[in-house]
This record gives sequence, C-alpha cells and structure tokens, in this order.
Amino acid sequence: MPRLPIVVIIPTRNEAANITGAVRSVIDHVTAVVVVDSDSTDDTRLLAKAAGAEVVPYEWDGRYPKKKQWCLENVRTETDWVLFLDGDETASGALLAELCRIFLDGRRVRPAAFDIPLGYWFAGRRLRHGHTIVKRALVDRTRVRFPEPDDLDAPGMGEQEGHYQPLADPVFRLRTPIEHRDLDPVRTWFERHNRYSDWEAWLEGRPEVRERIRTAKTRQGRLFHRAPLKPLLSFAYAYVCRCGFLDGRAGLDYALAMSFYRWQIGLKAREGREAREAGSAGRE
Repeated sequence: MPRLPIVVIIPTRNEAANITGAVRSVIDHVTAVVVVDSDSTDDTRLLAKAAGAEVVPYEWDGRYPKKKQWCLENVRTETDWVLFLDGDETASGALLAELCRIFLDGRRVRPAAFDIPLGYWFAGRRLRHGHTIVKRALVDRTRVRFPEPDDLDAPGMGEQEGHYQPLADPVFRLRTPIEHRDLDPVRTWFERHNRYSDWEAWLEGRPEVRERIRTAKTRQGRLFHRAPLKPLLSFAYAYVCRCGFLDGRAGLDYALAMSFYRWQIGLKAREGREAREAGSAGRE
C-alpha cells in the first residue's frame, strides 16, 4: 500500500498502555506520525519513539490556540492533510484502504474535512449498536479551524478543545470507523467523564458561550441539548433506539454510564446555578 499524503497527529498525556498500538496502526502507511505529548509521567514518549513516531513536547500557555489547533499550526505544516487519532485509537486496514481510494486514485480531494465514525469499545467489548459518535478527525489544515469560545476559565478540559468539531465546509463522511479501544481500566473512563461533566455544567450557566459552541456541533447534538430529561433520553436512545440491548451486558453498562454522565452534568449545573443565585442575593 503506497503512503498516503497525510500526517497523523496523536495528542497524548500518559498513554503508555495504548500508544504503541496507535502508532503501529498507521506508521507504514502515512507521511509521518507525530505524537504531541503533554509532559507524560509514564513511558508514552519512549514507547512512541520505539514504534517509529516523532515526539513533540507540548506545554499549554493557558490561552488559545489549544492543543489540536496548535498542532495544525505548528506540526509538519508542509503536509496539508492531518488525521487526528487519540492515544487509544487505531486505524484499521479497511480505513486505510478507503483513504487510499480517496487520496490516491487520481481524483482531486475537494472536501475541507472528513467525518469518521468510531468503533467504540467499552469495558473490554466492542459495541456494535448503541454507540454512534462521529469525529471530524481528518482535516485539511488550510481550510479548517477549531472554535475559540470564551471558556478558558471553565474546569474540566484544560489544554484540549472541548466537545465540538473543527469548523469546515464542505465535509464528507467516511464509511469505515476508527477503532477506539482503551486498554486502561474502566475507572479511567469515569474519571475522564467526571472532568468533562465539569465543563459541560459550566457551559449550562453561560448560555452565550454554550450556544456559540453548539453551532459547531452536529444537528443531532444541538437537538439533544435542547431536550428535557437528558439522562433518561440518553439511556433510551443508546439502549432502545440504537439497539444497544443487542450488545448484551456491555450495551447495558454503556447506556447506564452515559445516562449517569448526563445526570452528573445536570446536577452540577443546578449546583452552580444555586451558588450563583446565593452569591447574587448576598450582594444585594
């Protein structure tokens, strides 16, 4: 398989359990693989280099651009096309073959970005039904940009862009998924989503920032965020509408976990709102 005119960028922090698989899945098929690492305290950098990747250190200065936009502006800028992989994601042979058909068949690639579905693993099992996330992971750096909402004071996300897509037009969708298989114990999923829920709850108290971010979400995502009873709706969507029950116990566990995540956001948002109201009353 010829090399694709794509640079794979893998933003990391403490991904020693996963990084070797991520790098090896693409190292022989793309122009370069670059691991952009935020001061890992484990063997992430050592293992990434051993697998053939370049390693670039990254330290956030507390301002925009955040990490992925910084990568677009500073890492291997001689190549326009960038595929972002998380440290626990891999590209399958089928995905690489689909990319070859797009980039190497003689036709000009015109989209500014490609949305790619995720093949999601939860608690050690591949979900075939209940999970439907799509990531705008493959972008032409000259025609996309991540939003810069006024959320630098928000907890939960830090150096990473929040849960929104880079802005691009037009956008095509690929058929073959990126495999998102985290080898860390399931408690790390809950630890991450506890932080993410801090950010989501912070947004609920700042509607002007929230709405700016939601313009960068998918239409489905915008509709969901306006819906009531989000924990119940989340469970029903994953477990019933998307047939998560066909994934057995893993499907139930995932639907419950996502419902709990939505409950966390709602509870933290109410707590924040009550604290602000109490503060306002105290100043009167």
